[in-house]
Amino acid sequence: MTNTNTILIIDDEVQIRHLLEITLSANGYKISEAATGKEGLTRAATISPMLIILDLGLPDHDGIEILKKLREWYQKPIIILSVRNSEDDIVKALDNGANDYLTKPFRTGELLARIRAAVRQSQGPQDNPVLEFGSLSIDLSSHIVRKNNELVKLTSTEYSLLALLAKNEGRVLTHQYILKEVWGMGYIEQTQYLRVFIAQLRKKIEDDPSRPTLLNTESGIGYRFGG
Repeated sequence: MTNTNTILIIDDEVQIRHLLEITLSANGYKISEAATGKEGLTRAATISPMLIILDLGLPDHDGIEILKKLREWYQKPIIILSVRNSEDDIVKALDNGANDYLTKPFRTGELLARIRAAVRQSQGPQDNPVLEFGSLSIDLSSHIVRKNNELVKLTSTEYSLLALLAKNEGRVLTHQYILKEVWGMGYIEQTQYLRVFIAQLRKKIEDDPSRPTLLNTESGIGYRFGG
């Protein structure tokens, strides 16, 4: 059974754990801590937290290996918080099941927003939901999209792409993940497909396609809907 308000911090830096404990406790979360990967795996299995914040530079195991082990059974959100900031590290973490990735030093307000988005996304849509984002609404049961109450005409591929991103609001989806989900395994290297369709969608749903607020680019990595 999930511990519905507990966040597990797996990080060997005492100062970071202390900062996170103060920040998260002040915002109503309960905190559990682990300083090593092995201890983190044990605590995750014992308390079943609602979310895990995971560092990649652990003293006993690489954080990616801990992420992979957690994803063998743990289905709730995992946010990476690390000094590693290369595109390769970020993509590897996201492709191995991380919901989000923040680099140190980080802004506490942004971390809190990412936590809220990850928790919302993990709860999943209700039956026959209508997702609403300001003037944009997406009816997942009828596949109807409206902006300012006017019907937005989308191709089936455009709709599939938009629905995938919207259902993962606030989560960074890598190019390869999106291509696999929308076009299939044979297209995972065809990032130009994605750029073309994202540009088309922005023209149809963004107030200002040159300054998107819904379909946001994570440079070199993928896209994030909102958040």
